[in-house]
Amino acid sequence: MEAAVAVASPEPVELSAAAVYEYALALRLRSRPGACRLRFGDGRLVDVPVERWLAEADPVDERVLDWTAGPVLDVGCGAGRHLHALGRRGVEALGIDSSCVAVALARAGGAHVVGGSVFADVPAAGSWRTVLLLDGSLGIGASPQRLLARAASLLVPGGTVFAELDGPGRPSDVVRVRLEAAELRSGWFEWARVSADLLPELASGAGLQLRARWEDGGRWFARLTADARRARIA
Repeated sequence: MEAAVAVASPEPVELSAAAVYEYALALRLRSRPGACRLRFGDGRLVDVPVERWLAEADPVDERVLDWTAGPVLDVGCGAGRHLHALGRRGVEALGIDSSCVAVALARAGGAHVVGGSVFADVPAAGSWRTVLLLDGSLGIGASPQRLLARAASLLVPGGTVFAELDGPGRPSDVVRVRLEAAELRSGWFEWARVSADLLPELASGAGLQLRARWEDGGRWFARLTADARRARIA
């Protein structure tokens, strides 16, 4: 009788975070099950609200947009729900996102969007009256002060940044995370979390002045304005 041979299961292939995110978008668009989650280095799992991002702007989003003045630049615009809401208001707006699937979805809804990084060339830099950093976009690049400084450099003098952040008492740090959707997972990458407690210090270092912080629907937001000392990122 031959001895049984144990065959090890192959390790799942690690994809880019963008590929896993786009797969999660596709699952939701096809109404197929499969949660998208963010796994932290310590093993914790947090749901990524892909379904909300693919829906129309909700009342919380709309109340933030009530404060915006065009032209508006939406950084990390995703599928474009904020852009579509601004379009219905007749507000001039442009989105930027590194995901080609998200860009296509936003454009399909009638939004103007460019693909790429906010740290690369951005159309009409220095002429935007509002920059949006919502839905976790403040974590882009794992350096929120650098991102805020870049946003400030894109604004007209006195322009406004609206940022979504974690509530007071939450940690502000750079964490190691990966995306998981159904059977797919990404490699590990760094992401920044910013508490409302740390924002005044970050804003000052980025050439912005904190004007307001508030909670709405369990989400936290801040309004910041560009001052004369605003930083410039090449």
